[in-house]
Amino acid sequence: MKEWLCGRNPVYEMVRARKRQIFKLLLTENLQPDERISEILRAAKTYRVPVETVKRLRLDSIAENHQGVAAEVSAYTYSDLSSILQAARQKNQPPFVLVLDSLQNPQNFGTLIRSAEAFGVHGILIPFRHASGITPAVVTASAGAAEHMLVASANLAQSLEELKKAGLWVIGLEGSPQAQPPEKLRLGGAAALVVGSEGEGMRSLVRKSCDVLMRLPLEGQIESLNAAVAGSIGLFLIHQARQPG
Repeated sequence: MKEWLCGRNPVYEMVRARKRQIFKLLLTENLQPDERISEILRAAKTYRVPVETVKRLRLDSIAENHQGVAAEVSAYTYSDLSSILQAARQKNQPPFVLVLDSLQNPQNFGTLIRSAEAFGVHGILIPFRHASGITPAVVTASAGAAEHMLVASANLAQSLEELKKAGLWVIGLEGSPQAQPPEKLRLGGAAALVVGSEGEGMRSLVRKSCDVLMRLPLEGQIESLNAAVAGSIGLFLIHQARQPG
């Protein structure tokens, strides 16, 4: 299966990650070259990828915000839970996993992938159904970070039990009265953060599988944050707690 990745950052990070096959590269006429375009062209030459210079209308028909570059590539390859845990072992680090329960908005998903990659998450788990997958829109929303992230599609309740057996502390993020503030929780070490869907939060079985629930301390008039913002803050708090000292 083939798809189009568009935009300088998504295509550049795809080239850096070297996980996809590149079939064709399109550049608009009179494109102003920069360091990233130069790197993309070097990769195209190395891997003998056909490069075409086309009118802007051609790329406009593929995507709105293409920034003058588009690559026809193979579909994203999903990982599995064992590979995510192996990635942590290879780095000699306690595992850090993000679990997204039925998140459907591509922009939110992309934002969380970008935050996860920045804060050292080893992999992301998503459910088999009723969730956004790694689409070109998600890659764009993640600024290309999705190309460097291991993402596995799995039965979340079963996977959470496997994570517990592997020694991870499973932390569910929600704003309920039953949830505890971060300062009362153990956030360091091997951990999995569970973020629910935009509207419904975590499903019942997934929520019951959590070791503890965490709520973010909010002092303003707004009662809650969206999934991407709340999840990113949760990832940062765990990342900070995992640091030596």
